[in-house]
Amino acid sequence: MFTTGASLVILAVFSELFSKEIKYAPVVLQIFAANIVINSGLFLIWKIEIHYMLLEYLVDVGYIIAVLAVSGLIFNWYTTVPVWFLAVTAVVIYFFATIITLTKFRKDTNEINELLQKRREKQDISAP
Repeated sequence: MFTTGASLVILAVFSELFSKEIKYAPVVLQIFAANIVINSGLFLIWKIEIHYMLLEYLVDVGYIIAVLAVSGLIFNWYTTVPVWFLAVTAVVIYFFATIITLTKFRKDTNEINELLQKRREKQDISAP
């Protein structure tokens, strides 16, 4: 949902900045469909173990751009949105989604570590 919402916000900003008229009703469903394909594919890609983090990010972004390029052809987006904009949008959204995910992982890890520390302290107190 984040990627779909972010895509729509960025598209609205693009529309205002470049005075392009975009019919949002069908585009919302098209972007949602593209995001389902993107997220399903990323889920499968993440099942493959890539040992280099930078290569993993490049594969992810490359896949996203490929899906957006094909979606642009299927849904005829190129009449209003240039290819470069789709690529930039993909990179920006991927970057922010990665930051949000890493922040959540860090928060969850800290919470788990605090709970483990409290449990250890409790066990140390109750030990004879």
